[in-house]
Amino acid sequence: MEIYLLRHGIAEAGRPGHDDSERALTEEGREKLRAVLKRARSAGVEPTLILASPYVRAIETAREAADVFGYHGEIEKTRALLPEASPHDAWDEIRERKSETAILLAGHEPMMSSMAAHLLASPAVMLDMKKAAIVRVDCDRMGVHPRGVLKWMLTPALCGG
Repeated sequence: MEIYLLRHGIAEAGRPGHDDSERALTEEGREKLRAVLKRARSAGVEPTLILASPYVRAIETAREAADVFGYHGEIEKTRALLPEASPHDAWDEIRERKSETAILLAGHEPMMSSMAAHLLASPAVMLDMKKAAIVRVDCDRMGVHPRGVLKWMLTPALCGG
């Protein structure tokens, strides 16, 4: 299975009296995100399922990905992709959908870099997941503990964003 970890794009600043989960993507955030997604599309990314954190900026990021990748399914919201969530819970979500060939997860830091380390069975791995970065990890076994292989990572700076 191909697993794509996509950190949300740049979001508006927090506002007093508004919950952090309500922050939306900025126009700059959308532009940088689309640059990364277009480059990823040229690498053959075709998710068969998209899961997203329920936060507005993650859902908007997932929608941008669906548009660029031509994904027509439902974007499924899951609390397993919240910033403070456990990679173990997200792995369980993935394992429940082991018939999928390519799953894209749209979420936040520190969850996305923790998830990458978890998928690689290397908790000490440190990834600098910039906003709008996408990582591909391939997992051919869906056991209790993942043993993935890092294939590539794209950031806005690499993609002209």
